[in-house]
Order: sequence, then C-alpha cells, then structure tokens
Amino acid sequence: MDKKNFAFDKKNLMLIAVGMIVVIIGFLLMTGPSTTIDNFEPDIFSVRRVKVAPMVCLAGFILMIYAVIRKPREE
Repeated sequence: MDKKNFAFDKKNLMLIAVGMIVVIIGFLLMTGPSTTIDNFEPDIFSVRRVKVAPMVCLAGFILMIYAVIRKPREE
C-alpha cells in the first residue's frame, strides 16, 4: 500500500500511544482504598485523587486529540 493512503504516520501513532499511557497513569493515580459503611477512609479526598489524577488524565486526552488532528508531513 502507498503511504499516502494512511491517515496517520508513525509520529501520530506514537503520540496516541503516549497519550493512552498518560491516561492510564492518571486512572492509576485515582485508585486507592474505598470507604465502606463501617469504615470512613479520608484518603478519598486526597489531593492526588481529586486534583492531580484528573489533570493527568486531561493532559493525556488532550495529547491524544492533538495526535489525531495533527497532519502528517508531506514528503
């Protein structure tokens, strides 16, 4: 197949992969112990879970959107 028929080049695919890894890291930062009826866990309101992790996820999604919109270079 001709390379001009592909919508993405190698750099686009690498940016998408990096964006997905960043989103996964953000979701992993959100994990932690949960609160039950018998035990209240104050860690659910930690800065890591409430502020940092969503911003990391947002950065990953923005990176993936950029990777999809980015136009491959003409050779």
